[in-house]
Amino acid sequence: MEVKATLKFGRVGTQKARVVADYVRGKDVNTALKDLAFMDKKPAVMIKKLIESAVANAEQKQAIDIDNLFVKTITVDGGPSYKRWLPRAQGRATLIRKKSSHINVILDER
Repeated sequence: MEVKATLKFGRVGTQKARVVADYVRGKDVNTALKDLAFMDKKPAVMIKKLIESAVANAEQKQAIDIDNLFVKTITVDGGPSYKRWLPRAQGRATLIRKKSSHINVILDER
């Protein structure tokens, strides 16, 4: 039985989040949470909270053994970019794109 959790509009770029997602994919939930706790990357905090949320969803179902959960799939998709302007020399301006991403996690039993 699968359990899902989703993070929408996370304020991190997709390339940076995919590095952490690839590291966690296929691991045991307890191992993944321990590894993410000591990882020094911004997406690690977001993905750790997301996995904890999926575990809480599994507790609500009460038909799943939480000790046997593993990260079945984790996907990082691009979200909208917030556009800001930075003043430059001689009256010009440069566009700054503040990227966001949507992260989906599916946990399953071994």
